[in-house]
Amino acid sequence: MNALSPTNTTRTRLRDSPLARFLLAVYVLLVVYASLYPLSGWRDPGGPALAFVVAPWPRYVTAFDVAANFFGYVPYGLLCVLAIGTRLSAPAAASVAVLTGAAISLSMETAQSFLPARIPSNLDVIANVAGVAAGAVAGGFSSSILLAGGPLRRLRAESLAPGAAADLGLTLLGLWLFAQLNPATLLFGTGDLRDLFASAVGERHEAELFVYVETATTAANLAAVALLASAGVREGAPVRRLLAAFILLALVVKTLAFAILMRAEHVLAWLTPGAQLGLAAGAILAFAGLQLPRISRLALAAALLMVATVLVNLSPPNPYFAETLKVWEQGHFLNFNGLTRLVSAAWPFAALVYLVYLAARRR
Repeated sequence: MNALSPTNTTRTRLRDSPLARFLLAVYVLLVVYASLYPLSGWRDPGGPALAFVVAPWPRYVTAFDVAANFFGYVPYGLLCVLAIGTRLSAPAAASVAVLTGAAISLSMETAQSFLPARIPSNLDVIANVAGVAAGAVAGGFSSSILLAGGPLRRLRAESLAPGAAADLGLTLLGLWLFAQLNPATLLFGTGDLRDLFASAVGERHEAELFVYVETATTAANLAAVALLASAGVREGAPVRRLLAAFILLALVVKTLAFAILMRAEHVLAWLTPGAQLGLAAGAILAFAGLQLPRISRLALAAALLMVATVLVNLSPPNPYFAETLKVWEQGHFLNFNGLTRLVSAAWPFAALVYLVYLAARRR
């Protein structure tokens, strides 16, 4: 087979894209955190930590738990194959994905033996491995469509600058979208550290003060994210249309979060007066900032992120969510909501590091 054969060309293209590796690394960290949440109360299990492996079948099994364990590991199998499939054959990549996924699952279940709030289960391991296998099969069949000349690959090539920096930016933007799934945060608000450090909730104030704070928070975050995203857009690409579509996607994600986690009548509870004003002000600020040189956009995005993070941590309780959050029964979503809260809290700090990195590169 010569060097210009389709197979070698496809492998070269896949190897040159680190996006799958970035997403895989982030996903592994999220799986570890979700598996060990709430990361407190560690104690001696009083017996072999691996006793669950040979234990009888769990007495109480729900379809939701099995489905959550299965689908929670499907992305791992998919991303693992996409990340390493350029260097291995499809069967070998799938085998590595299944073996490493099984090792991660078994490690997490073993660690849960030391947490009083978690119950390790051999059924969970089986569901996890099945999910990895399904994701690996999907990755093997879809790698050429997703990464080697498919529509998503062409969209990325036409819209974004080449190189790892743009892929890292895509990963950050994906995490920002994931953070919008937390219904307890202000619209686009990230960096709230008060829950992580169990600080006291601020005093209640008049609703007008909250409107001002949420307006400023929403506007600053929207503009900062838009300017950050614009730094990775290829020259000549329709940057305004791309950013408008991305912000619209974020609003859809927020709405879906309320639709799934809240009752139907609260699906638009996030659209408070402050959120509406913040969306308008943020859009104006973002599109005005796009006129600035690239280094100025990076500096403005960093400044807006810092301002928004300070406002989030000083904001008074949300008077519009006071009644809505009373119907928020986390239940099965407890670990998921803890995960979204962590990503939301850490995101602006990771974004600031990324902005500094881009500014240091200059090009």
